[in-house]
Amino acid sequence: MNTLETIYSRRNIKSFKSDPIEMEQLSKWLQAGTMAPNHKMTEPWEVYVVGPETREKLNHKTDFFHAPVVLAILSKHGKTEVETVENALATACFVQNFNLAAWEEGVGTFWCSMGNAQKNRDILGISDEYDVIGVFGVGYPEEINQPKERTSIEEKIKHLP
Repeated sequence: MNTLETIYSRRNIKSFKSDPIEMEQLSKWLQAGTMAPNHKMTEPWEVYVVGPETREKLNHKTDFFHAPVVLAILSKHGKTEVETVENALATACFVQNFNLAAWEEGVGTFWCSMGNAQKNRDILGISDEYDVIGVFGVGYPEEINQPKERTSIEEKIKHLP
């Protein structure tokens, strides 16, 4: 699959097979994430691999669609408000790289924002120095949804004088 095929075919997965994901594979995709642009090489991302006990405490309404792996991906706050925003943006790029690397090998993700709730931050043991970019189910898709219609980029481009 080339880059554009990977981007255009990737989906948010809502039904996973029970097939396990090897830590070696997961690490390879996470390492690809680290190639994300990040201002001043802050490398602000942290990855928590959520174990069964913590996953149960999170009590997600769908149990992350039964994905075999659950990750929480965090962004470290910067020294300034601007750096904190830059770090969150860099971590979102990290996530996209990870998602695309996994997808290219047939593994999908479900991106959930539940980690921002204080109760869930406490369960995950996240300090105030971090923002939660997402909690992700990771696994082989049981089914892949059709793409949702997108607004043409032509409607989003503004030409300035």
